[in-house]
Amino acid sequence: MLDGIDWQALLPFIAVGFAAQIVDGALGMAFGVLSNLLLLGLGVPPAAASAGVHTVETFTTAVSGVSHTLHRNVQWKMFFRLVIPGVIGGVLGAYMLSNLHAEVAKPFVLTYLIGIGLYLLWRGWHFPPIERKPKIVEPLGLIGGFLDAAGGGGWGPVVTSNLLVQGANPRMTVGTVNTAEFFLAATISATFITTLGWAAFTLATVGLLIGGVVAAPLGALLAKRVPARVLMLLVGALLTLTSLYNLYASVWR
Repeated sequence: MLDGIDWQALLPFIAVGFAAQIVDGALGMAFGVLSNLLLLGLGVPPAAASAGVHTVETFTTAVSGVSHTLHRNVQWKMFFRLVIPGVIGGVLGAYMLSNLHAEVAKPFVLTYLIGIGLYLLWRGWHFPPIERKPKIVEPLGLIGGFLDAAGGGGWGPVVTSNLLVQGANPRMTVGTVNTAEFFLAATISATFITTLGWAAFTLATVGLLIGGVVAAPLGALLAKRVPARVLMLLVGALLTLTSLYNLYASVWR
């Protein structure tokens, strides 16, 4: 079977998966955004790119969650406060997708996230020495799960950024949100994988999967080693840039 694989054609997709997962594992967001953007640049059709990314995320979030757990980047009390409402929100979002047009609300959500990103940049530059326990957790999990299922993304940007705004520890936030995302991704992707079966694993999907799984432990290590102030600045910059791009794509495409 391996003899039939065109490794030269596969390598660009492996590189895309590796790069996107390094960023996602270290900063707690953007695997979907970066993967889709890079795949489209390689000429993959939008529908195929989206299908491949959603399939791969189930596997990469599993490896990333295990890696963050081994590096002790997970705050388990916050994990359970996120994962249960997150899964409920994901189920509701998947169920209501056929009845609601999530694209209508997308520009408003992205504008909000741009504001959060800019605020995180300011906070990162004036990083407070005293951390605070976030008070609003369960509603973030519910909203993040719903948007991720209904709108094709939103768990990391919504949950990670808003926990950081409340003063949560950046390293523990990234690790906890990434670990909880596995259960969300598995719930949302179950129907998709069941319906498409092995047909979902195109050349691009296989490449993303290989690159993402290899990079997942490295992203968790970076989240552990990067100073909290730098981590917050990077999250703020990534959130602002990706939200600006998505806002442009959703309004002027």
